[in-house]
Amino acid sequence: MDSISLIGLVVGFSAIVVGQVLEGGHLGSLVQPTAFMIVVGGTLGAVMLQSCTATFLRGMKMARWVFVPPAMSHEQLIQQVVLWSHTARKEGLLALENLIPNLPDPFLQKGLQLLVDGVEPNRLREVLEVEIGTWEGQMKQSARVWEGAGGYAPTIGILGAVLGLIHVMENLSDPAKLGSGIAVAFVATIYGVGLANLVFLPIAKKLMAIIGSMTSQREMVVDGLEGIANGDNPRIIESRLRGYVGD
Repeated sequence: MDSISLIGLVVGFSAIVVGQVLEGGHLGSLVQPTAFMIVVGGTLGAVMLQSCTATFLRGMKMARWVFVPPAMSHEQLIQQVVLWSHTARKEGLLALENLIPNLPDPFLQKGLQLLVDGVEPNRLREVLEVEIGTWEGQMKQSARVWEGAGGYAPTIGILGAVLGLIHVMENLSDPAKLGSGIAVAFVATIYGVGLANLVFLPIAKKLMAIIGSMTSQREMVVDGLEGIANGDNPRIIESRLRGYVGD
């Protein structure tokens, strides 16, 4: 569980609510189901229009990474690749074949299978880099679903406010309702801007960071597999892989 994401979400919304109370406003004035429906529904429709089905569904599923990121341990992966290099050095590449079915990641399975098959180091890197590029492109496209939502939400919020003001103008004969009506209309703008900057855009940015880290891991694996294919010393391979790990 990524606690900082949950804390950030709570802090962001709490600041708005507390600010409303300190200004003497009522929390009930921020609760407008119609405005919420306009903003969320309109944004959802716009995002669905810009995306293909697979990309949209993948983007929705990836949202859970913000709070429960995929397991990523550079250290564990380094130790695994170094173990492969020791095994290959002592017993030969074919000794790695029995390890392939036990690997949880299809990318690792494919890379190790290419290594066992005796693919030339340059060709192995070329094949796996194409795989990485395709995967990264698909993941980033899915993350942009949330970036798109962050771009559309404020505008949809303004649209909701205009619709509310139209309703207010239709009731100009009753001045007592004008003040509250205008306040309600602008709640849609709050929803649009708030959701964009407190939810949608932060989710997009965090997903991009996670994808970047996962891509770095895959590039590290390719580097290690190429080193094994070249017959490099396991210590050299480990030293090179540790260059991928930040402070």
